[in-house]
This record gives sequence, structure tokens and C-alpha cells, in this order.
Amino acid sequence: MFTSDLEKHEFVDFLTESPTKEIFHHENEAEYLHAVGKVTHAVKKFLNNNQQPFSGVSPSKLKPLFDSIEFEKTHDNYDALLKEVEQLYTSHAVAFHHPAYIAHLNCPIVIPAVAAEVMISAINSSIDTWDQSAGGTLIEQKLIEWTCDQIGYSKKADGIFTSGGTQSNLMGLLLARDHYSITALNHNIKVEGLPQEASRFRIFVSEKAHFSIQKNASLLGLGEKSVIKIKTDRGFRMNTVLLEDALKREIAQGNIPIAIVGTAGTTDFGNIDPLKEIAGISKKYNTWFHIDAAYGCGLLLTDRYRSLLNGIECAHSVTVDYHKSFFQPVSSSGFLVQDKNFFNLITHHADYLNPKDHDEDGLPNQVNKSIQTTRRFDALKLWFTLRMMGRKKLGGYFDTIIETAAKIADLLNSDLDFELMNESDISALVFRYRPKNLRLDVCAMNQYIKKAMFNQGKALVAGTKINQQFYLKFTLLNPLTTISDIENIIKIIKKHGNEYVRLNQVSADFRRN
Repeated sequence: MFTSDLEKHEFVDFLTESPTKEIFHHENEAEYLHAVGKVTHAVKKFLNNNQQPFSGVSPSKLKPLFDSIEFEKTHDNYDALLKEVEQLYTSHAVAFHHPAYIAHLNCPIVIPAVAAEVMISAINSSIDTWDQSAGGTLIEQKLIEWTCDQIGYSKKADGIFTSGGTQSNLMGLLLARDHYSITALNHNIKVEGLPQEASRFRIFVSEKAHFSIQKNASLLGLGEKSVIKIKTDRGFRMNTVLLEDALKREIAQGNIPIAIVGTAGTTDFGNIDPLKEIAGISKKYNTWFHIDAAYGCGLLLTDRYRSLLNGIECAHSVTVDYHKSFFQPVSSSGFLVQDKNFFNLITHHADYLNPKDHDEDGLPNQVNKSIQTTRRFDALKLWFTLRMMGRKKLGGYFDTIIETAAKIADLLNSDLDFELMNESDISALVFRYRPKNLRLDVCAMNQYIKKAMFNQGKALVAGTKINQQFYLKFTLLNPLTTISDIENIIKIIKKHGNEYVRLNQVSADFRRN
């Protein structure tokens, strides 16, 4: 086989060193600790060097660096690798923990959850079946039980961790569709596909509901036309009078209401639909009631504001995003149902994975409740968090966020240069810079402000459109953000707004001359 002793030794070296050098196993403890230590120092550098939320880098500046990368050429050590990653990523990563980041629904994360990530990634459990996860399965189930209890569900409730709110909302609509079909039409969609009546299925949501409702209706074969948007009241909450009018109208047209979706924390305004009223209407018209509490689930943590979620216990299903309002790293989300038997609608037994005799033996296979098969053990992050910090401390963070947002609203209302669109139940404020007697295009000016702030990177805010008009948006999810931080951000907004005014006045003067 070998033509020389040298060739034989080279082959032995290949078997004993090269293939196993980077593999995580019991003989590579030193390599693991070395690699993790290097990355930890890189994260420390990220924290120390990022004195503002964003570097302001543009795609045109960053992309050429990627064009030069050749995967055939590897690094000899972690220092070289991390230097490359710093240049390509960490120097420009958006710092969600920075108090001047108030753009999207990205929260700062708690350190116990970060510590859990190390264990999750290294051990790499797959939480689909008992024989791949054991204790991990029971940890996830215990946290689901705890969340159901916080919602106000009975012992019949159940749930599953998911990748995010979009997937959780998909599961809510999936169960709504299949539950109606099997109970009202005696038609099993899982086996037989969509019934003829499916083209007439209708889902009712606030016009301010998350876009995933329409996206998921399309994925479920119902089409975006199945989603009936209900206008909101002056507080941007679903108008229940118009909801009932829409239900009656669709029924009169021969269509079939199968679900109503309430929103507990709209993306733009942080406001909560009248959940109790909607629950009553849902019961009256015999529809599935799903609540998207991806944002508002943080209210489950706080005794002071928990009443804002009254009625959530009436929902057939609920979406929660721990990675929005429980200060968890992405991804960490949950889908909860009032009755565990609802999951029978999507359970499929595979002989190699979760055969029926596992149920008879009492083996808890989480895949029976999930539309995913392989899933990360994301539940461990929440376990670390609750066991180290507890609900009250997390709730205190959320109290601070809500109260700071209310003070910000007062600040904007008292400044005559700003127009505030809403009072928020939680922490999202829509507004625009609009100095008195300004004759320039207000939408264009606020778009300029947002873009200029992003390019500078000292503070990041979001933008949205209301009635075709462009507005800026603060989304506060950081308990470390203070009124002083906001006052500085307001100064930055005014600075860029005034820049826009000067530039356009010069342009107008130039055109006149």
C-alpha cells in the first residue's frame, strides 16, 4: 500500500492530526478553550470599540473586501481569522446594546443568556426527539408550561419554541385553517389537501398587524385576498365595531371567517388591540382567535402593566418573542396553544424518528408539535435567565422601558418642532420633525434625516409610513436608554433637519437666480 516509510508516516499523521484537530471532542479541550478565549476577547473589543450604534459603512465600501476572499486559502491561526472578521463584520455590526440604538425591535441581551449560548452551540442538542435531547426536552417543556401559566392558560395548554414571530404566526394560522376544516367540514387538510371551500376562508386582522399574517396566508394556500384588514381607532387599535361589520359583510358574500388575529404590541405604535372584546366577537362567530404578542409578551413579566394583556388567556393560540421583550439572543420565540390536542392537527409519525409506540411509552417528542424537525436548544437561554435573574428583575427592565417611553412622548409633545402621532401602550413612538412655518416637503426632510443619521451612525432610528406620509420612529427596548440619551438624539435629528432646510434653501435661491 505504501511505497516508503515516509509515505506511511505522512498517512498516520493525516489520520491522527489533521482530521480531528478542529473537531469538538474530549481530547480537544485545550483547542476549544483557546478558540473560545480568542473569540471572547474579540467580543470584548467589540464592546470597547463601538462607542456608537453603527459605523456608517456603505455596501459599496464593504463589498470589495468580500470580493477578495478566497475560501481555498485558509488562516493559520485565530488571530488572523478574527482580524479578518473584525474588518468585515464586527467593526460594522449594529450595536443593539447601545442606548442610542432605538430603531427596530432589537433588544439588548442579558449575560446569562449569552453564557447559555456557549453551552448550546458546543453540546449542539437537537430538541426534536427525546433520544436526541433528554433533559433538554424537559427544560423546554418546563419553560413552555411556565409561559402558559403567565398567559393564564389551564393545565391543558402546551407549546413549542420556534425561530421567531413569523413562524409562530404561521403555526397559529395553520392550526386555525386545519381546525376549521376538520371540525366544520369533516375534511382533513393534512391528508387530503385544501378543500374546495378554502378559497372562501377569511382571516381578520388590524390594518396595523404584522405583515407576516398576509405572508403566511399566502404560504398556506389561502392567498393574501383571504386577509381582511380592519381599520383602527384613533389610538391605532383594532376597531371592534368595524370588525363585526366586516364579519357580517364577508358572511353575506358567502365567505367563511376562520380566524381573527389580535395584536398585542403593533410594530409601529406598540399598541394593543382590545383583546377581551375581540375574544367575545371570536366566540360569537365561532372563529379561531390568535394573538400576536411577539412584542407585547414582555408585559407578562410586569405586575404593574400586566392588565394591558387582559383577554390573552381567551386566545386559542399566542405568539411570544422572547428575543424581543425577554432580552434573549436571536433566536428565541414561542408558540402557545390553549389545548395541547390542537397539535394533533400537525403531528406526523416517522418510523425512524418519532414512531407511534414512543407515545405509548410516554416518550416526549417535541417534533410532534413543531413544523421544524431539527431545532436548536434555544430554551436553555431563557432557563439560564430566569434561574439567575427571575421574572421580577426582567419585569423591572420592562417597566423602565414603558415609563421612559412615556417621558419621551411628553418630551416630543412639548417641543413645537415635532409632531407626535401616538401615545404607546409599550414603547414605540411615531413622530416627525416639522418646524413651524416650514414650506419644504416634510416627508422628504424626515427621510433625509433618517438616511443622514444612518450614514453617520451616532444614533439610529426607524422610519415608517402612515397614510402615505413618512415618519420617524423610536422603538425603545433598552432599559439603559435615558432621557438624556434621547435629548442628544433629538439634537441630532434637528441638526440633520436644519441641514436639509439650508441645502434646499440654497438650491431654491440658486434656481431663482
